[in-house]
Amino acid sequence: MEFFLQTPAWAAVQRSLGRRVHEQSGPGWSFLAIEEKNPAGKVIYAPYGPVAESVEAFDAATGALVALAKAEGAAFVRMEPAAAGFAASDADALLRARGMTPAPVNQQPELSWIVDLEGDFKDVLAGMKPTNRNLYRNIHKKGVTFRASQDPADISVLLHFLHLTAARNGFKPQSDEYLTQVAASLLPNGAGTLFIAELEGEPIAAAFAYDSADTRVYAHAALDDTHRKLSAGIPLLVTLMADAREKGLKHVDLWGVAPEDQPDHKWAGFTAFKKSFGGREVSYPGTWDLPVNKLRYGAYQLARKLRDKLR
Repeated sequence: MEFFLQTPAWAAVQRSLGRRVHEQSGPGWSFLAIEEKNPAGKVIYAPYGPVAESVEAFDAATGALVALAKAEGAAFVRMEPAAAGFAASDADALLRARGMTPAPVNQQPELSWIVDLEGDFKDVLAGMKPTNRNLYRNIHKKGVTFRASQDPADISVLLHFLHLTAARNGFKPQSDEYLTQVAASLLPNGAGTLFIAELEGEPIAAAFAYDSADTRVYAHAALDDTHRKLSAGIPLLVTLMADAREKGLKHVDLWGVAPEDQPDHKWAGFTAFKKSFGGREVSYPGTWDLPVNKLRYGAYQLARKLRDKLR
């Protein structure tokens, strides 16, 4: 499974946002790393990277990341070795043995929910809850239609619904400027698609998906609460999956889910929704830091601990 955050398309998004991006590769490994700033100074961050075919290739990639960090004056490397040639269950001991320490928080989800598309789409539908299948097959009877768009201007539809959802649920969405720039970068070259549900020609729900070579990521979605009883978000997601299958993609990544043993987790509601489409849970090693300037990294960790105590 190719991770979208390690693709040239995501590098282009980051550069369009004014960020400095480094891409390197070697025998059996590659990485996309972004320069970020935090209280420790400059950080070299590889989201869901590096990508490596074996532990040996991972070590080579790590060496290249450290060399890059030193050349750029970064205090540490932050990585998420989701495709690094070893199982997530082995990661803790393996990464600690290489001088790494768990980051204060995971920057990308440690658990994700994947729906596999290989085989007939009828099999994908069979794995869903009956309600989801029935809505997908019958919602057209209620006047709801779906369309896919590669027009960056259509991001305004999603932004409108995100504002409504944020006001209703009391959370802060990503900025309009950020999502507008992501849309401008991804949509014209086909690396992203907007899916819009309409009731008699008026938008009532929207979802923004990102595509790698074999995987579609369900990245952002929101709906108009006025038409909540139609549950348009469900057939909209099934439409997104069917379109991915038609394009030859093998997986749909529904992104982060809550651990089963945490029923009060902030993602519990989203998790129940995502699991209703069938699929499987995938566990990743999480976010890890590798100090390059140990003095600066130690001061950063100490400052964080003091701040947490004062809170």
